[in-house]
Order: sequence, then structure tokens, then C-alpha cells
Amino acid sequence: MPLTVGNIVLRVDDLELEAAFWAAALGYKRRTVEADDFAQVVSPDRSGPSISFDRYRGADRVPPRIHLDLFTDDQEAEVARLAALGAREVHWSKRPADADFVIMEDPEGNRFCVVDTTR
Repeated sequence: MPLTVGNIVLRVDDLELEAAFWAAALGYKRRTVEADDFAQVVSPDRSGPSISFDRYRGADRVPPRIHLDLFTDDQEAEVARLAALGAREVHWSKRPADADFVIMEDPEGNRFCVVDTTR
């Protein structure tokens, strides 16, 4: 069996804020976990990777070593929806004018890209 991505771990300061944001952003559900320093969200049918959050107070995480690429066929609508949930667009001077992605960050500054799959 080949390797598959089963879980992605983000280190965060505010577990509740981050778990709520990513659950809403991806349509995931919060998994009940008995821990004060850990949270997890999972896809409703368990078909995609789960995302876990470790409480970790650390130095600035920019630039990030890892980020998520979220695929959509309606980039403009998804960017607006994610902004309404608390995400922000990030300016990057090296982003090509014809880029198929928009760089964003979640409420704690964890970066991700919204990629237009129609291009």
C-alpha cells in the first residue's frame, strides 16, 4: 500500500479558534478529544486527511515550512467565504500576475493557498 496523508498537524496558540475556523472552512466536523492541548477536525465521511492542532506557543512562523493548498472551481467565492470566517489575504511580491492561487492566512497567521482548478 502506498503512503497517504492521513493527518496534518498545525501548531497553534488558540485551539478553539483554529479548530472552529478549519472545520468551517473545509466542512469538517470536530472530533471529540480528551486533551487540553490538542484538537482535531475530520472530514464527515473520513475520506480526506484530518487536521490536528497542537497548542504551541512559539516564535513567529513566517515564512511557514508547510502550508495547505485548497482546491476550488470558484476561487473568488471561496476567498470571500474564508475572509468572512476570519482569514486574510497575504501579499507576496513574487506572486506571478497570472497565478492560479491566492495566498491567505487563518486567524493565527497559518498560511494556505486557494487554488483555482479551472485554469
